[in-house]
Amino acid sequence: MSAPYAKLPAWADYGLIPLINLIVAFAVAGLVVLLVGENPFRAAVILVDGAFGRGQNIAYTLFYATSFIFTGLAVAVAFHGGLFNIGGEGQAYVGGLGVALVCLAFDGILPWWVNFPLAILGAAAIGALWALVPAYLQARRGSHIVITTIMFNFIAASLMVYLLVDVLKPVGSMSPQTRTFLEGGQLPKLNFLLEAVGFSVRSSPFNLSFLLALVCAFLVWLLIWRTRLGYEIRTQGFSPRAARYAGIGEARIIIITMMISGALAGMMALNPVMGDQNRLQLDFVTGAGFVGIAVALMGRSHPAGIVPAAILFGMLYQGGAELAFEMPSISRDMIVIIQGLVILFAGALEHMFRPSIQALFASISPGTTGLGSPKREGV
Repeated sequence: MSAPYAKLPAWADYGLIPLINLIVAFAVAGLVVLLVGENPFRAAVILVDGAFGRGQNIAYTLFYATSFIFTGLAVAVAFHGGLFNIGGEGQAYVGGLGVALVCLAFDGILPWWVNFPLAILGAAAIGALWALVPAYLQARRGSHIVITTIMFNFIAASLMVYLLVDVLKPVGSMSPQTRTFLEGGQLPKLNFLLEAVGFSVRSSPFNLSFLLALVCAFLVWLLIWRTRLGYEIRTQGFSPRAARYAGIGEARIIIITMMISGALAGMMALNPVMGDQNRLQLDFVTGAGFVGIAVALMGRSHPAGIVPAAILFGMLYQGGAELAFEMPSISRDMIVIIQGLVILFAGALEHMFRPSIQALFASISPGTTGLGSPKREGV
């Protein structure tokens, strides 16, 4: 007879298992560093110090994390509806178009605090519309959402190349990008928040969209766990048959869920386009849509887990750049390998240690298995 499994408490399910996966991922990454002839402990110190050692580094870490919060939330919302949205990269890419059109039209007329809400609406609307077509094909034609969203990433990339080369590029410019936004199209920086607690920040792209990402994380929690729509999304994701039995429209939930997911991914563009580069240019997403999948998996599709998971990947991006500089034998490709290991253990191998931990909890607390002690007859 197989050993019974315990229902894990929330702290173990959402904290202990991801922590164990993370430790194993970094242990394997340490072996990779050792193979190239470097000290893995020194590499770990450089990685952490490069991400959090100075105010400048913290600001860059949080800048990268901002993008990952948006894309992680986008993937998580789709997960709860039983959908695997691989199209966050393309949805964020075209979301940049919504930001740029607002800024190019109004940056010389309206102040940033008026353009910012308009850019939010523009990015969310175009991201949602880009997700609508795969959602409709899934809901009405049975097309697989993974295939269609992947294909739409390539379509988004080709569309943006065309627009930036032939439509939005200023006359006489050789670079495939828009003009630089005026002051009304630039988000204020948040470096003063770090300086207020004693850190020194010379300059960094850390901007107001970080606070928007935190607000979106709270709103996603509110939506998924405190609204009727969120309950319908979770029911659809848990059991489509039960959702149909309860009278929940499957096609409606698929379309709404994917459009919310696409809107969140589209808002990621606010961070690099309006908050840092102050222009729309090629490849500004730089893989954040795919990193969002790992962030959602590591954060267990819960905003409270997604935010620290996004900061972790921000640490890998910023600390990894410092590590590649301090240890030339550890190239940027090695940093990508470390990130891949974290994704591997947090995602694909997420259940590697779960059965053992559940069995351990079952042996410590048999009541959690659901079996309980057999009642005596007549009692």
